[in-house]
Amino acid sequence: MENNKKTLQSDNQDTSTVSRRSFMAKTSLLGAGLAIAPFTRAASAHQSREVNAGNDTEEFINTLADLMAHSTRTPILRWPNEYGMAYEEIFFPALDGVTVEGWFIPADSNRLIICNHPMPCNRYGYPGHLEPWTNFGGFEVNFLPEYKVLHDAGYNIIAYDLRNHGRSGMGSGGVNGHGILEYRDVIGSLHYAKSRVDTKDMRTALYSRCLGANATIVGMKKHPEEFKHIKAMIALQPVTPAVFVETAVENQKIANGMELFDAAFHKRTGYHLADVWPIDYSREVTVPTLVAQVHDDFLTKPSNVQEIYDKISATDKKLFWIEGTNQRFQGYNYFGKNPQLMLEWFDKHM
Repeated sequence: MENNKKTLQSDNQDTSTVSRRSFMAKTSLLGAGLAIAPFTRAASAHQSREVNAGNDTEEFINTLADLMAHSTRTPILRWPNEYGMAYEEIFFPALDGVTVEGWFIPADSNRLIICNHPMPCNRYGYPGHLEPWTNFGGFEVNFLPEYKVLHDAGYNIIAYDLRNHGRSGMGSGGVNGHGILEYRDVIGSLHYAKSRVDTKDMRTALYSRCLGANATIVGMKKHPEEFKHIKAMIALQPVTPAVFVETAVENQKIANGMELFDAAFHKRTGYHLADVWPIDYSREVTVPTLVAQVHDDFLTKPSNVQEIYDKISATDKKLFWIEGTNQRFQGYNYFGKNPQLMLEWFDKHM
């Protein structure tokens, strides 16, 4: 139950020179993984100004609601064999039958890590170094170095695409549930691991990132019995969706922005913002859990992750702040470049 801080040496320029009040009017939640390609050029045109009242406010809210309501797919550009790892392409049903696709990367041990991802990433990461996805800082998120480190340490790996991402099927009408729908994929991955002769008896841990972390926590709330065999978890940058919206509308100085957004989001999804991933779900986390977060993430607030961490019921837990950047997506590359804490956490509990 400790708080650690670590400096991240980033190759990318700090974004402190970019006005946090401008926040990319057309793509406010871009760095949070909620952008889609058609808005790229519009975002650039509006980056240097704040949203004014009237039509601009309406446009901002509607664009924000579109991004939060629906996911987007990005390509899988890198594969395990490129890093010297044999792998199997796998697919399995989510709890509600949606087809989930992924990789199984075998190792010579009885230890298994099941990995998922943020939105709009996939099992590989995110092609942020390529157009039209460069508005996340212009750098690639690549999970393969993490898988390589884990594999070389003797861990078997299942890495999968959540619904509406990567190569997995469309589910829930394409609506993004911020975890309250995607938990079905998490349960499906657990069932799949139990269904394989070679993995069913393995000691199992979870590595869940952002949307995937939210989904895992929802699964623990709704189906705690499915997680009784889980030895540990790393939850990388879990977040309350309302915090993204709150930060965006505060930076745009929209006084009634939360109310406007909630109405727009409800119109698109049937959900109110308070319906998606209630923070009290965190109380259902009882497995040893390492929470990691970019402390100065300019799209969220450290108080939100601190509250999530504080509510976790596990007595064996740790909060690790990633410092030296305010770009959220740098956090997704952190353990690939600095794997020691990740390995220590899993080794300790498995």
